[in-house]
Amino acid sequence: MGSAADGVRSPSRVSVWLDRRTPSRTRKADQPTGLDRERITAASVRLLDADGLAKFSMRRLAAELDVTAMSLYWYVDTKDDLLELALDTAFGEIPATPEEADWHDRLRELAGRYRAMLVRHPWVSALIGRFLNIGPHSMLFSYAVQDVVRATGLPLERQTGAMSAVFQFVYGFGTTEGHFVQRTVEAGLTQDEYVERAMGTIRADPELRQVMRPSEELMAARGGGTVEEMRERDFAFALDLLIAGIEATCARTAHRS
Repeated sequence: MGSAADGVRSPSRVSVWLDRRTPSRTRKADQPTGLDRERITAASVRLLDADGLAKFSMRRLAAELDVTAMSLYWYVDTKDDLLELALDTAFGEIPATPEEADWHDRLRELAGRYRAMLVRHPWVSALIGRFLNIGPHSMLFSYAVQDVVRATGLPLERQTGAMSAVFQFVYGFGTTEGHFVQRTVEAGLTQDEYVERAMGTIRADPELRQVMRPSEELMAARGGGTVEEMRERDFAFALDLLIAGIEATCARTAHRS
């Protein structure tokens, strides 16, 4: 294990999940008891949810656990290790979908659960792609996505494109939603109150009001009595469009063969 003060990851070690080394230092008698990776990771998730990614630090985490910052380095080498562990924990919140169900239902369920996780943990979006995402829960989610897209009947060469279309859409939708929800909480307002205040500011400015007029017509036509209801309608309809595209592609492929 590297020095506790060393925050730079070795180029040969790119993921905490690829590190199979055993800590070489002998545990001291005065090391805190009851501390392990699971407890440290759970505390990391709580802090990230409460304070966000920018404020997360080993020092703040140590204070949360009532230990010294040096104690944490008995279980991880760097802060990145903790972020990887926290990321995988978040993916572990996405339940599996029953394999015997129709692929349409499975896809909608998996997409909805992924979106919900992104909204619960706004910090997750910034970490996806930053790390390899090869933790056990992340891999299970990846397998579930591959399995449901395979069940659509799409040709093998089209399946990665379908995964991107659906789950990159969900990533973008959930990321935006999560940030908006976080912003309203920080402002001490409900989502509806926040939107109403923002729209009130826009309507008070003659130039902005003119620009926003088409947008207000769109919002009025979309239906739904609250921001959450309107968002649910948009998400469901967008997902239906993607599913229809998958069905149309399968039909064209079958016709050609």
